[in-house]
Amino acid sequence: MRVLAIDASLRNTGVAIVEGNSNKPFALYYGTISNPAALRSSSCLVAIRDRLVDLIREHTPDCCALESVIYVQSHKTAILLGAARGAAILAAAENGLPVFEYPPKRIKQATVGRGGADKNQVAFMVRALLGLTETPQSDAADALAIALTHVRAQEVAKLGVPGAAQI
Repeated sequence: MRVLAIDASLRNTGVAIVEGNSNKPFALYYGTISNPAALRSSSCLVAIRDRLVDLIREHTPDCCALESVIYVQSHKTAILLGAARGAAILAAAENGLPVFEYPPKRIKQATVGRGGADKNQVAFMVRALLGLTETPQSDAADALAIALTHVRAQEVAKLGVPGAAQI
């Protein structure tokens, strides 16, 4: 299985492509889609969608996994996160990928072992679990953690345990 995982954000969207099963997954690609502060929000959404489409065509993933909507205190932040998430979902759906989502606590628990882990702990564990030579930046590390969560969830789902919510 090859998973496109996305940690959506308007300015810094984390992206990862992970292949394998829960015994030996490995990262094919990880990085961040960075949009400058001077770029209009609408242009950021186009940039996110276009880069994701390029990655989908280059790596031909089987599915897409995202972090589910999180609670934020600012309505403006929630709207911008939702828009970035929408651009990511659109890119995946346009290319026929099934899209799955996971709550942030589940991602942290699957990666670190506890739902309250901080970003540094997630990045450290992602590096260790995937055998990376460097610790990824936080947005890319979050995307890698989402991918690992999906790979494991699909393995467990084969045993009859409920997996992710498909959207």
